[in-house]
Amino acid sequence: MIDLRSSGAGTPLPRELTHQVHVGNVAVGGGAPVSVQSMCTTKTTDPASTLAQIGELADLGCEIIRVAIPHADALDGFQEICAESPLPVVADIHFDHTLAIEAARRGASGLRINPGNVGSFDRVDAVIDAAGEVGIPIRIGVNAGSLDKSIDARDDLTQPEKLVQSAVSFVRHFEERGFGDIVLSAKVHDVAATILTNRELSRLLPHVPLHLGVTEAGTVRQGTVKNVSALSVLLSEGIGDTMRLSLTAPPSEEVPVAWELLQVLGMRRRTPELVSCPTCGRCQVNLIEIAGEVERRLQSVRAPISVAVMGCVVNGPGEARGADIGVACGKGTGLLIAGGETLRKVPEDLIVDELFHEIHERFEK
Repeated sequence: MIDLRSSGAGTPLPRELTHQVHVGNVAVGGGAPVSVQSMCTTKTTDPASTLAQIGELADLGCEIIRVAIPHADALDGFQEICAESPLPVVADIHFDHTLAIEAARRGASGLRINPGNVGSFDRVDAVIDAAGEVGIPIRIGVNAGSLDKSIDARDDLTQPEKLVQSAVSFVRHFEERGFGDIVLSAKVHDVAATILTNRELSRLLPHVPLHLGVTEAGTVRQGTVKNVSALSVLLSEGIGDTMRLSLTAPPSEEVPVAWELLQVLGMRRRTPELVSCPTCGRCQVNLIEIAGEVERRLQSVRAPISVAVMGCVVNGPGEARGADIGVACGKGTGLLIAGGETLRKVPEDLIVDELFHEIHERFEK
């Protein structure tokens, strides 16, 4: 597997050159592992429900959580959430800069604002000062749907150029104010535009950590395809320090996809990887059913192992020996293999049970 955490040739990857900031206890940038984020769908005025959702997301591997503060009535709930959350909490603010200032004072681990919709730069500066006073970072979030009108109206610029110009101007302003604990995102629903925009931002602002994601990507299937299509390119080029795979779905759908992406790129591993063949006319077991049951049971396994479920003798034994543990199936049977060594042959109806017996014995003690 290609190691996408390092260039391997002595040349640092872009993410290794960015300035490191800390969102609570999570390092972002400066070569830190690419972190996984999500956003609560609960009301911030309901701390109990929000904290329950945060706990669920933390169990799935979420490392930074964002909550919306749409109005002042949400501030008391936000303060309680920050005090009890197992994850660092970022306040998501639009339009009203006073909410960002108050969120900083009430325990936010970071702020997310779009300077383009906060209003005058006097208001932006007040938010910068509030974050500086308590020592928390700000994510400058630029979106294609809410660009500054003067930039959005320009017909001579492509959408990526509009996003880049807007983002760079905001970063320059923050830095001129002496504030450098910045994370930057420039999001659009288009895959190609996402790639082009972030490549250019990485080139123009190599010191600024980038938050990746495709916004308004859609429901689970389309949204997953769009996010993975864009982010796999950028991450493989060393671009991106943290990410959220936005989906029109419960946030519990976002986090596993993010981890799967990091795992298949060889960047981070937290949970098992399933290797299974697509089946063909040679297969003499119900491999689709077996693989589905293995996948379901692996959701409760936290060991970062590879598990092969193979259907015939063409590639089965080799793939199973290359995994930490696996099964190579024959006619109504499966050959269990672990660590490259053959263990025993088991009948088809016992393959899954015997496979997980070995997983529990070997990897979960």
